[in-house]
Formats: sequence, C-alpha cells, structure tokens
Amino acid sequence: MSSTRNSRSRLLTAAATVALAVFSLTACSDGTGVTDEGKAARSSSEDAGAAAFSKSAAHAPAAKDSATAKKTVTCEGSRTKTVAAPLTRPVNHLLLTVTNTGSDTCYLYGYPAVRFGEAQSVPPVIEDSQPQAVVTLEPGQSGYASVNLSAADGSAGHGRTEKSLAVYFQGRSGEGSVGKGATPALPAEGVYIDDSLKVTYWQQSMDDAITW
Repeated sequence: MSSTRNSRSRLLTAAATVALAVFSLTACSDGTGVTDEGKAARSSSEDAGAAAFSKSAAHAPAAKDSATAKKTVTCEGSRTKTVAAPLTRPVNHLLLTVTNTGSDTCYLYGYPAVRFGEAQSVPPVIEDSQPQAVVTLEPGQSGYASVNLSAADGSAGHGRTEKSLAVYFQGRSGEGSVGKGATPALPAEGVYIDDSLKVTYWQQSMDDAITW
C-alpha cells in the first residue's frame, strides 16, 4: 500500500513539473520560435507609437529658413539723395554726398558723371583716387566724392561760373549711366569752374573723398 502511494506521488510531481515547463515555454521566448507574449505586446505598442510619430512628422509643416537674403541694387537717383556742398578746405572743391534712401543695400560704382550748366561732356576722374573695393551703402548710409572745381593758382583756362549741376551714376560695367540722375542745388551765387575740373571715385568715407 505504501509503495502504491509513493508511485502516485511521483507521477503527480512529474506531471506538475511538465505542466510548469510548458507554461514557461509559452510565456517566454528562448530564440527557437516560441513566442514571448509580453515581448510581443511591447513590440506591438512600440510599432504603433512609431507609426503615429511617422504620420505626425509627415503632416508637420516644414521648418522655415529665418534668414532672408538681402537684395543688392545699383545706387542711382531714384534710390538716393545727393547733396553738393562747397568746401573751404581744400579750396575750390565741392563735396558730393549720396545717401541711400531706399530699403535695399546699393553699390555706388565708379565715379560721378557731373555736368555743370550746359556742358556737353563730363570731367575726367582722378585715377589715383580709385578705392580698393566698391562703395557699399546700407539703407541710411552715405558715400562721397569730391569735385576739383578749378586750379588754385588760376592757371587753367575757360573759367566761368555755373549755377546748375547734374550728377549721373555708373553701373557695374562702368560704361555710361544707369537709372535716374540727380540735380543737387548749388549756392545761389553758383560755383567757379575752369578746364582743370575733375572728380574723384566714390569713397566710403568723407576723409578719403577730400584727400584729392
């Protein structure tokens, strides 16, 4: 009788052990194809989250570039204001000041083509006054050039007084004028000019303009 009970006990223990082993294999993956139900649930949740993120990103507005490229144009009469002012030093000089009144940066190329009165030609430029770089004017900034009106010793010919002035602007090529010209006012008594009349290149600073 005791032997029979011991045999049954061993059989029940073996059966329980097998059942536990089967349950463990069902719940956990050992890499041999058996599914881990907990892991599968987590993977499904993660896949769903990734899909939602991907869909959200696809419908998200594209990021805008906050940097806006600045527009650059040629300085001319419609974008600037030109003032002509006689100087006491150096003597017999006229200072031209051009201020950018527009909203865009502009380049002040070359030198001013000036015409006093009814002149049919423009005076030559002082070649040595050419700057190393093109004068660039941000909105509100000014560029300068000086006009040598007459010989200090009175040695040049065809001296005369003129009461009107027109200033024209060059383009990048340096050939001819572009845009609108300017007609800055001269003093009521006019300015005296002669055949020694010449101009400087446009300069970034006033000091550079009146050096010549």
